[in-house]
Amino acid sequence: QSLPQQKLLTWLSVLECVEVFAEMGTARVWGEMGRWTIIVLIQLAKAILRLLLLLWYKAGIQTSPPIVPLNREQQQPLHPQDTEDNSSGKDQTYVGKRSSRVVRSLQSTPSLQSRHWGSPQQREESQSRRAEEVNQPPTPLGLQETIAESIYITRPLLHLLSLGVWGQRSWKPWLLSAVLDISSLSLLSDLKDLNRRERAELRRRTILLLYYLLRSPFYDRYSEDRILLLLRLLADYVPGVGFVTRPLMDYLPAWQKIYFYNWG
Repeated sequence: QSLPQQKLLTWLSVLECVEVFAEMGTARVWGEMGRWTIIVLIQLAKAILRLLLLLWYKAGIQTSPPIVPLNREQQQPLHPQDTEDNSSGKDQTYVGKRSSRVVRSLQSTPSLQSRHWGSPQQREESQSRRAEEVNQPPTPLGLQETIAESIYITRPLLHLLSLGVWGQRSWKPWLLSAVLDISSLSLLSDLKDLNRRERAELRRRTILLLYYLLRSPFYDRYSEDRILLLLRLLADYVPGVGFVTRPLMDYLPAWQKIYFYNWG
């Protein structure tokens, strides 16, 4: 990736990390009007950054989060002693004569901070596999797939616009967003030879369709009573589950209001 593309990904990641905090802080200071203003500005900025990555830098299907989280255990470099042993030709492993079990030799045991339970070969294979996954280039998108990804990127803006036109209690924003989501996934379903991250992202988007059960007005009219009844039954009749379901019942209205309104 080029340096400008990395900067765009970094800013996009920062926006996704602080958007809820910015919304709640703005609502506390400037009220409901300020809250919706910051929501629109953040979603507009995210859409512009994603469209730049898609159309200018040909980033392909964009994953969430934009930057792959660092797995410190897998990214941890080999202990210097291991490198010295490799260069000096010492064996890092010992194979049992009767059990054929591979164990680490005492000469190549790393320090406690960098110690792991797998054999050196397993660690090197996992590191190389991880590096291949991260460095895999994005799958080139045709015209149909580019339109599908553009629909997914602009969907939050179209949903916010429909909320402003028809109001939060109308079914039209809910239906519009559902149609855009399903259309985008349908157009992307014909794409073959996706890498592992892109396949995981499409699975994530498909699973997130279940969020429509928690979004107004469907949640207010159909889901709320049934979900609360199910949580109450689990809390009353399943031992130990009440420690999780009772706080969930208390916080669900706040979560539904904050996390399920613009769907971006």
